[in-house]
Amino acid sequence: MTLNRTILDIHILQTVPPSNLNRDDTGTPKSATYGGVRRSRVSSQAWKRATRKAFAGLLDASELGIRTKKVVEVLAERVQALDPAMTRAAAQSLAAETITTATGSKVAVPGRKSKQDAEDPAAESTYLMFLSDRQYDGLAAMTVEGGKGGDLKALKDKENKTRAKQLVLTEHSVDIALFGRMVADSTDLNVDAAAQVAHALSVHAVEVESDYYTAVDDENTDAETGAGMIGTVDFNSATLYRYAALDVNRLQENLGAGHDDGRPAEPVRRAVTAFLEGFITSLPTGKINTFGNQTLPAAVIVKLRSRRPVSYVAAFEEPVRMGDGGGFLKESCERLAAFVPDLEKSFGLDDGPEGWVLRVGKETEKLASLGKSVSLSELLSSVGEAVVARLASEGSDAGRVVSARTGDTEAGAGADAGVMSGSGA
Repeated sequence: MTLNRTILDIHILQTVPPSNLNRDDTGTPKSATYGGVRRSRVSSQAWKRATRKAFAGLLDASELGIRTKKVVEVLAERVQALDPAMTRAAAQSLAAETITTATGSKVAVPGRKSKQDAEDPAAESTYLMFLSDRQYDGLAAMTVEGGKGGDLKALKDKENKTRAKQLVLTEHSVDIALFGRMVADSTDLNVDAAAQVAHALSVHAVEVESDYYTAVDDENTDAETGAGMIGTVDFNSATLYRYAALDVNRLQENLGAGHDDGRPAEPVRRAVTAFLEGFITSLPTGKINTFGNQTLPAAVIVKLRSRRPVSYVAAFEEPVRMGDGGGFLKESCERLAAFVPDLEKSFGLDDGPEGWVLRVGKETEKLASLGKSVSLSELLSSVGEAVVARLASEGSDAGRVVSARTGDTEAGAGADAGVMSGSGA
């Protein structure tokens, strides 16, 4: 018996007016060639960053992580909060030792940024390190307990080394579970990402334009003509196809890492709906004050699958042509409405994947056949409930498989083993 997985596909059409969401090293909006023409592109990194920033308003801080080189400073502040009598220097010294013990990463004190700095900066790691809020709390408690009196040797003993590493391997935050973590010096601390985010591409060919601007000095007199500053900024406008996939089973494993008490579905539901809402409604902030390009998607299609993620980007391999009255959205929707049933029928994907469609305006009417029409709140509720139901079903099926193979009639043991068997990890 093959155990099904739970895969979430998110497809979005979003029109963006003149903007520069994500620029390259020359300041020009990023682009890519697809279907033989130049397209507007917003990198996956830019939209993942925007999604992570959106989590601040969707999840409690305790469920999130901090990605920074300033790991020693962050940990030292928590150490001092637990032991106010400890000096800043002592807390930083102990925190540096704890970080090295837990992650195997070296830390070093950077040079002062200014001669006027009153204190030496805290040591920093050589690369961005991603730790959860709860992992920092656990490491802080261990540091205070193991480093009493400024004893660095106590933090280096075998028991504390094991404990420190275990603290970093458990209590993963939602953003670490979703987007993964790489620790260059200790690959066993790496976390495989549960989410994949594609580079957003325009469905049509795009040309970059330039805006020539001037700024006038407020203190100029009538006799002083001309601008105080001149310059140019590049921009484009586009109808973007955005895509992301979420391996819900991997997410559940990441959130439950290191625990023997099962993997409750509620944290997974919160993480799934936060990712869904964050990805749908977020926007990279490149030049946002200059262009005010505050749009929301015109259409969102969400599918729950059982085997593998499927992107619909091939529907736009031939660039969409502008409609008779202007615009690219209507034909883009018509393309998807024709492409998706054909693709799913050809590959046997049309036998039951649950689907929902959130859409705005007459141009998107053709998409109504691709799933149940919902509002954003209905989408989040429906997907969350479907994910919980599927995880429960997978766990039940897994338990029956294990029981049949081993003769184990203990439901708890069968269900636990089944979740791991169905993970594909």
